[in-house]
Amino acid sequence: MRMDYRSRRYALLNTPIEVNRHVRRVERYLRPRAADRVLEIGCGRGFLTRQIQRIAPATTGIDLNPQAISNAVADDLRNMDARALAFPDAVFDKIYSFHAIEHIPDLGRAFAEMDRVLKPGGRVLLVYPAEPIRGLYVVPTALLIFGNPLRARDLHVHKLSPRTLLPFLAGTSLRVVRSKLQFLLTPQFITVLRKPHRVDVRRTRRPVELEARETV
Repeated sequence: MRMDYRSRRYALLNTPIEVNRHVRRVERYLRPRAADRVLEIGCGRGFLTRQIQRIAPATTGIDLNPQAISNAVADDLRNMDARALAFPDAVFDKIYSFHAIEHIPDLGRAFAEMDRVLKPGGRVLLVYPAEPIRGLYVVPTALLIFGNPLRARDLHVHKLSPRTLLPFLAGTSLRVVRSKLQFLLTPQFITVLRKPHRVDVRRTRRPVELEARETV
C-alpha cells in the first residue's frame, strides 16, 4: 500500500531543512530572473517557494497534499497532482523539483506534463536521492508515519539515477544537459533538463551522453 499524501502529519514533517542550499542550487542551475514564471513541483509547505519568490515573484508551488497547502508558509501554493497540471501550455520559464519525483508512481506522465507547461528553451532542475537501496533514506519517515520501517518503499516508489530517468523522459522533448552526484546530508543526484527551442526540434538530436557534458 502506497502513501496517502493527504496526511497532516506527513505535511508537518516538511521543515526548512537545506533551504539555503536549495536556493543556491536554483540560482546556479536555473538562474531565475525577476520576470520569470517559475514552478515548484512538490513544494510542501512552501519554505523553498517563499525564498525563490523573493528572486522571481511569479513563482508558484504545487503539492499533492492538501494539508501542506492549508499549512503553507508562502503565497501562491496550490493543491495539484504533478501528473495533471492545471496550467496552460508553455507558461513557465523554469521548473524545479526537490525530492519529489521519487514519490510519483506514473513518473513518465509527470514529465510529459512538465514538458507541456514549460516554454521552449526552458529548463527543469531535479534533485533526488542517490539511494543504494530503494527507500533506504526514508526509513525514519516510514517509522514515524506507518510505525513500520519496512514500509519505506511505499514512500519512495522509484530508485532513480540519471540513467534510469531516461525511459521516463521518452516521448517528451526534454533532454538532459547535466547530471552530477553530490554528497551532503545524504548522497543526492542533480539533473538539469532542457526543452529545445522550436528551431532545435528540426535538428538531429545529439546523444544524451554528449548533452550530459554541456555546462549550464
